[in-house]
Amino acid sequence: MIRLFAAIHVPEEIGEGLLGRQHGVQGARWRPLEAFHITLRFFGDVAENVAADLDAELSTVSGEPLDLSLDGAGCFGEGADIHAVWAGVAEDAGLRRLARACETAARRAGLKPETRNYNPHVTMAYLRRPDPAQVAAWIQGNNLLRSPPFRVAAFGLYSSWMGEDGSRYRLERDYPLS
Repeated sequence: MIRLFAAIHVPEEIGEGLLGRQHGVQGARWRPLEAFHITLRFFGDVAENVAADLDAELSTVSGEPLDLSLDGAGCFGEGADIHAVWAGVAEDAGLRRLARACETAARRAGLKPETRNYNPHVTMAYLRRPDPAQVAAWIQGNNLLRSPPFRVAAFGLYSSWMGEDGSRYRLERDYPLS
């Protein structure tokens, strides 16, 4: 089994702007620059033969290059159950089409449908029982976050490996947008 997801890599110059915002929540496990990405579809643990089918399906996804930008901040969960803080992604119809195409590819490869609504974001930190007031203050302090637009000419299939410092990601395959 291999843990997989489809995502867009956040360019280094955009990610560097996020690093300076990684403070203010005690116990947060802040993500490193190389981990910043916009998930299109999380596939989870997949058998290797299904991973090959998924790769074949993702290779058929087409779309135009995108111009994306980061916009705002938020969190997942409520109260003591808050488990992540994130930078938002400005609304983009092309990004939503690409995410739907990745969902279609997953279904064609035999994976179960995703049941959560798509919320494009860049995870900044994972949290375990944070102080909700600190999280609220972090969101308020970062809710005006805006990045310059950045061009996206490809998306990738990534594997996720658990390490001592949290998840590590490896690009398994790149799919161009043209």
